[in-house]
Amino acid sequence: MEQHKTIVFEEHTLHYRDEGREHEQTLVLLHGYLQNLDIWSSYVLSFMRSMHVITIDLPGHGYSECFYEVHTMDFMARAVKAVLDDAHVEQCVMVGHSMGGYVALAFADLFPHRLRGLGLLHSHALPDSEATIERRMATCDQVCQNRASYIVSFIPSLFDASKREVMNQEIKDIQDQCLETKAESIIAAQRGMAKRPSRLHVLQQLEVPTLFIYGKNDPRISVEVALAQAMMARHAEILLLENVAHMSHIEERDYVRPRLANFVTTCYM
Repeated sequence: MEQHKTIVFEEHTLHYRDEGREHEQTLVLLHGYLQNLDIWSSYVLSFMRSMHVITIDLPGHGYSECFYEVHTMDFMARAVKAVLDDAHVEQCVMVGHSMGGYVALAFADLFPHRLRGLGLLHSHALPDSEATIERRMATCDQVCQNRASYIVSFIPSLFDASKREVMNQEIKDIQDQCLETKAESIIAAQRGMAKRPSRLHVLQQLEVPTLFIYGKNDPRISVEVALAQAMMARHAEILLLENVAHMSHIEERDYVRPRLANFVTTCYM
């Protein structure tokens, strides 16, 4: 795999990877909160022989700089657009995990003509509730006090309890990856997620196929919410996975990877 590419966006540096450029079908993968583009490495290695794959370090994550005190989802969507412009990508299938899904929804709202398809992994179009906003602000305080302790305890909670022991090494690897995220970046992301609006209208109006992937044991998104939002989309495909929490792309790679590949092919038919 090639080295990171960089662009300057709003006077700061963004990093991304661009593989399989000779292929027509383009897939853009957006990581979740605390993580970075390396979370998709096995997917890129699998897909790059048959499609163009772009992975991005979202602002404040990985090697991309922290820009502001608040990283809204609209701001991060504009950063993604800047990367696609730099890579000369006119249209793509965009798939986002968790926070990356919020960014993908913002992108779909702002730049719908740039999409051939939208994929949401453990993500949704609702705004934060008041209780969730309060928890985010408490998280900001916790990060200020002990960032490392927060990250180490947070990551295992994303995995189904039945998988934590067998996936112990994967969890440790993700913890190490996330420990590279600075406190100011974590806080900027939390504040940005707290400010995001409803994007239900995006699901209702988007004319391209939408893929929803959820775990039945995800403590952050109920199956009821997942199904209700899938019903809003004009063309929806949904994958519900047993014994999976919030990290299906890691917990069940053998199901998710071929499903994503098939979805990209469908979007380009």
